[in-house]
Amino acid sequence: MVRWGILGTGGIARTFASDLRLTDSGTVVAVGSRSDADPFADRFGIPNRHGSYESLVSDPDVDVVYVATPHPMHHDNAVLALRAGKPVLVEKPFTMNAAEARDIVAVARETGLFAMEAMWTRFLPHIATVRSWLADGLLGEIVTVTADHGQWFAEDPDFRLFAPKLGGGALLDLGIYPVSFASMVLGRPNRIMAMSDPAFTGVDAQTSMLFGYPGGAHALLTCTLRAKSPTRAAIVGTEARIEIEGDFYAPTTVSLFTRNGAPSQVRSDPKDRGLRHEADEVAERLAAGDLESPLMPLDETISIMETMDEVLAQP
Repeated sequence: MVRWGILGTGGIARTFASDLRLTDSGTVVAVGSRSDADPFADRFGIPNRHGSYESLVSDPDVDVVYVATPHPMHHDNAVLALRAGKPVLVEKPFTMNAAEARDIVAVARETGLFAMEAMWTRFLPHIATVRSWLADGLLGEIVTVTADHGQWFAEDPDFRLFAPKLGGGALLDLGIYPVSFASMVLGRPNRIMAMSDPAFTGVDAQTSMLFGYPGGAHALLTCTLRAKSPTRAAIVGTEARIEIEGDFYAPTTVSLFTRNGAPSQVRSDPKDRGLRHEADEVAERLAAGDLESPLMPLDETISIMETMDEVLAQP
């Protein structure tokens, strides 16, 4: 059993703690928060409560730290844990920019400790099915990838998605899912076109992206804070296409449509939101002595942040 320490007590930390109850690979033994460690610990039956992040990462009962603080804090919190000798699972987006991502990766490699971005979609059963179909060459040559992630949020300047100081904006919080999905399928784009429109606080409220790849494939990706979109994804090839129902980034149904044959469908029967699968991956890698996951490699995390940097830099 991997003994987890959770750094931060926001919504994603609550989901992680709840989902972890459904796996036998690990358990939460500690939580660290500057304000509400006790209520969080009481809610999830966590024995060790820490009033500072420094205290949490120094806890000898903790095997690995899950960094679940707001985006701008990921870099410092991850480095803090690594310097304390603790492997890390860092919430997505891994950092605010590629420079911070490269720094975390450098520290992880310097200290010889495991690190991974918590892009939980990568580890879901329906995405494993997608990877299998792709590896078997069932789609032929990939032509197009599409994915969208739109949610409606009330305009509140203090809400983290609208607050610049908390790393707000559609791209970093929502767009990371389509961008990571396209990276998983097609790798790094060599052409990037993007268009953004701001929210009332100045962060991007809506961003649309068109990526081009050396082989001629395109990825069309969108994200918005202004409306609930279908949140579907598709991979279109010369021989077949894959369609993933909404929410494509969570446990859902995936279908394969060939040009001439009957469609195949694989349904998920989720008991939770799906974060337990990334926890299982961490436990497996730690047991094997691995320093990163082949399903979410550190160099790819850096590449994704470099792509995000270029999107944000466009007018």
